Amino acid sequence: MPPAFPRTVMLLGSGELGKEVAIAAQRLGCRVIAVDRYPGAPAMQVADTAEVVTMTDSEALRAVVRRHRPDLVIPEIEALAVDALADLEAEGITVIPTARATAVTMNRDRIRDLAATRLGLRTARFAYAESAEQLAAAAAPLEWPVVVKPVMSSSGKGQSVVNRPEELAAAWKAAMAGARGAGTRVIVEEFLRFDLEITLLTVKQWEGPTLFCPPIGHIQERGDYQCSWQPARLGADQLAAAQAMAKTVTDELGGAGLFGVEFFLCGAPGEEEVVFSELSPRPHDTGLVTLTGQNLSEFELHLRAVLGLPIPEIRSLGAAASRVILAQTSGEEVHYTGLEQALAEVDTQVLLFGKPDARPHRRMGVALARGMDEQEARRRADAAAAAVQVLASPKTVDASGVTDG
Repeated sequence: MPPAFPRTVMLLGSGELGKEVAIAAQRLGCRVIAVDRYPGAPAMQVADTAEVVTMTDSEALRAVVRRHRPDLVIPEIEALAVDALADLEAEGITVIPTARATAVTMNRDRIRDLAATRLGLRTARFAYAESAEQLAAAAAPLEWPVVVKPVMSSSGKGQSVVNRPEELAAAWKAAMAGARGAGTRVIVEEFLRFDLEITLLTVKQWEGPTLFCPPIGHIQERGDYQCSWQPARLGADQLAAAQAMAKTVTDELGGAGLFGVEFFLCGAPGEEEVVFSELSPRPHDTGLVTLTGQNLSEFELHLRAVLGLPIPEIRSLGAAASRVILAQTSGEEVHYTGLEQALAEVDTQVLLFGKPDARPHRRMGVALARGMDEQEARRRADAAAAAVQVLASPKTVDASGVTDG
């Protein structure tokens, strides 16, 4: 017999994606515990209970999970003490999709080795380096330019495009500065000239077939997504190739839930080669567009999959697009102007995430829109996002010169 509701769900990471997962969970009658490193995180604002812990502290993470004993632990960020998740899973707590999948996908070297070496998926050519000297030797055979990234980082931190050997020393320093944790390993890969970058949201069920959302096209800057649109236009052969690769890698990782699988499409129109890029074992930021573009959003699909609930159909509602709303300055006491103008267009929505402070390029909200075609949807989303201005008060400084907050 399926488990009765309500279920208790713990989110490890409570940003804007976690907030939408929390809303979807509560619509299904679940109790939600939101955990993050700072108070007032977006998901905490809609959760039943909030906990503030150091997410990379294994003992603190184990303690908060053991105290609440949730039915499901859903990691929503990469900066986690994954060893703690393995311990908790061994104690009988369900980690989504699995503790192993979370650990593998937070390390670029582990997911790349799995995809390219073990599974034989087409990826960019790559090599690893653990010093500036090794980086120079590893980059040379890949031809210029190359891309240098820490094997552990998030949101594009520490990533550089290197056009000639003289720039490698600076790229090494940038990678070390942007790395998460104490690791000193980088991945260097060939620079792919691609026509389209897509996310294929892939839904793995406990029982039942793997399902796919209509593909999402997107553009990134500074390693962060800026806009996305759905459905992305690609050929039947290319879609089939992406789906086959996504199923192969998610089958290997196991568990259940929604995976954001990213691909590059390279080559002549109609004959593009599909190249595996990265994978996230959770709802994807580019998938915010599904809140307006599908009958079931990526967050609803994630919850249905992990709770063992039916997913009878995933259906596009027509051309849809998203555009992020970014802060330009640092500050607290965040407020916004321009909502009236942003929402004046039909089939347009604005989501403001409720983050307690701002910093340059921090994602503070998103504009969503539908249209008769991709161009109209993207134009509406872009116009709505441009209309919203993020304002914040400078952080206060007390008499001792210490910044408050």
